[in-house]
Amino acid sequence: MQQSEQPVLRDIVLVGGGHSHVGVLKRFAMNPVPGVRLTLICRDTHTPYSGMLPGYVAGHYSYDDVHIDLSKLAEFAGARFYRDEVTGIDRSRKRVVCRSRPDVPYDILSVNIGSSPRVGDVNGATEHAVPVKPINGFNNRWLSLLSRLENHEGPMSVAVVGAGAGGVELTLAMQFRLRAELQKRGHDPDQLHFHLFDSESQILPTHNARVRAVFAEKLASRGVKVHLGSAVSNVDANHLMTESGEKHPVDEVLWVTRAGGPDWLADTGLALDEGGFIRVKDTLQSESDDDIFAAGDIANMVDHPREKAGVFAVRQGRPLADNLKRYALGKTPKPFNPQKKWLALISTGDKFAVASRGDMSFFGKWVWRWKDSIDKRFMAKFNDLPAMEENTALPDTGAAQNAEEASQAISAVAMRCGGCGAKVGSTVLSRALGELRPIERDDILIGLHAPDDAAVLTVPPGKAVVHTVDFFRAFIDDPYVFGKVAANHALGDVFAMGAEAQSATAVATVPYGIESKVEDVVYQMMSGAVEVLNEAGCALVGGHTGEGRELALGFAVNGLIDPDEVMSKGGLRAGDVLILTKPIGTGTLFAAHAKLAAKGRWIDSALASMIQSNKDAAQCLRRYGSKACTDVTGFGLLGHLVEMTRPSGVDAQLDLGAIPILPGAEETAAAGILSSLQPANIRLRRGIRDQEKWVKHPRYPLIFDPQTAGGLLASVPADQADACVSELKAMGYPHTAIIGKVLPQDESGPIEPITLRD
Repeated sequence: MQQSEQPVLRDIVLVGGGHSHVGVLKRFAMNPVPGVRLTLICRDTHTPYSGMLPGYVAGHYSYDDVHIDLSKLAEFAGARFYRDEVTGIDRSRKRVVCRSRPDVPYDILSVNIGSSPRVGDVNGATEHAVPVKPINGFNNRWLSLLSRLENHEGPMSVAVVGAGAGGVELTLAMQFRLRAELQKRGHDPDQLHFHLFDSESQILPTHNARVRAVFAEKLASRGVKVHLGSAVSNVDANHLMTESGEKHPVDEVLWVTRAGGPDWLADTGLALDEGGFIRVKDTLQSESDDDIFAAGDIANMVDHPREKAGVFAVRQGRPLADNLKRYALGKTPKPFNPQKKWLALISTGDKFAVASRGDMSFFGKWVWRWKDSIDKRFMAKFNDLPAMEENTALPDTGAAQNAEEASQAISAVAMRCGGCGAKVGSTVLSRALGELRPIERDDILIGLHAPDDAAVLTVPPGKAVVHTVDFFRAFIDDPYVFGKVAANHALGDVFAMGAEAQSATAVATVPYGIESKVEDVVYQMMSGAVEVLNEAGCALVGGHTGEGRELALGFAVNGLIDPDEVMSKGGLRAGDVLILTKPIGTGTLFAAHAKLAAKGRWIDSALASMIQSNKDAAQCLRRYGSKACTDVTGFGLLGHLVEMTRPSGVDAQLDLGAIPILPGAEETAAAGILSSLQPANIRLRRGIRDQEKWVKHPRYPLIFDPQTAGGLLASVPADQADACVSELKAMGYPHTAIIGKVLPQDESGPIEPITLRD
């Protein structure tokens, strides 16, 4: 994460990862505003660039060629990245409502979420048509459609509804790609038929006559049948009907028209136009709320109406960023006057393109090469990010809105008291923690919301207490997700012993700042933690929160266990099989994330693994006779295996090829990007027999990779192993694998306990 010494005074929340917002992130990265924090909320980690999507569909570009990595860009900009879907805006409380996390407070809000085809306006379209927008979800829909088309036997008819530039371009790109795929498979491409529908009387109605003529000829020569002048009125599983009464048999329908804003915008009270788009002034501020900005397709500049085109969203990035900065600093935003004419470069799928600007047009393969060059330069600005120097600017209170905020900001970075003076104020804590609802247990006599100084627990007869503690600093910029990972990590030791989690006491450090910002960080972080604890049946009973330079969180966890059913590290038995329930690689991946060298989807996969509980896996392992288990954390896979072999008096064989690895971990490790804990863990290489034979193996570095909230490493009897793995996979641990076996200790041979094999 990019760290800042500046106290946060103003929160700018960006809803959506559209073309305007990627421009905002880049401009803030290159020229940050002291005291102003950006938070990006977006459902998808990789956002597509609309100008290159037809080329991707046609097969000329890869996925990464046409997608901007929002995770990497946000990290570069020092912005928090929250992976979630926005479902509302509570303007009275200045909160963004999300589907899967606590509400996110804002001082200034910007919306750039694009538009969605209003398929609901046509009977049957919601069930039977594939909407092209919003484009940030387009890839999954395209791959699904591509799979269906490629596996279809016999003639196939594809209908595209919408004959504007987007619909025509998509039709020609799809046709080019699918014909090529059919030919590659030895099928007859002439069995594929495309139809283009629109209620308008001509294609590309916003472009000049010469451009329309070029595309009319292209569509005709490529065999695309064009149906104009009558709107589509009904869609079912096998047919499409127009208002004129024509009925056309179709196998697939794509929707590239009738776009509008999402339904939840209607509940915000913001001024919207008839299409559900946010009406904005020349400053890109909402007509009804100066604290809310909007850009791209979702915005309607009432004094300068323009068609929905990616070029306008891109051009709005700079004035939007500048006005957000000005407004955050208490200055008046400046009006933006968009161009009346713009250059559109429209491709035909076969590396041929047409340029259109007002009454001017030209076309050819050279235009496609020109477009290709422009698009690649645009993408490079957001994906090829330079290394950033750490910001060491002195505290700046320019974003403070009153004297009290300025005073709090100054004191937040001044010399802080130690001891009890480093605690977060009781008022802040009571507000932040007051909304938390930890579960109640009969064996918790005094818990979190009692006024006493400590919790009081009881231990049921016949049970022993398992006690563990974990604490670490944040490695991601989302306090809610960090809270979930930290709680899951701390619970791992209890579950690995085969115990039931009873209670947890939190210890947290939060960065200095003004009270409202500190309060939200505590609330977001502890909300995530309490969700995990509650799901585990573990009651949060208290804790301590202090101030520090970095966000950090840990828990002391109590568990209960039958003393005769403990799964210990010393329980390995020769002949047992070694099972690992989660993939490894979190250490190298997050080291790469900090260097802007990890793809966002790799980080998404790692986080999904880290927030998955080990509780059910531990119970399953115990049912299949496991007597030895540990969670794989800071010492890495090899370190924890060595820890198990020594007290068990056995050796072990590890199968490198069978170890499940997180996506991207082999790539980042091969690039030499390793965790700061790696050197200490590598000292354990002396536990490997003939280790010099394995140092060049691509997975060798990963057995030393320290894990956060890793999976369980356990042994089970060999005759139970396959059934155990099958059940674990069915329970939601899909990467579970048998990774080795336990061997008798070789008394006469080498002293190294670990043997590797490929």
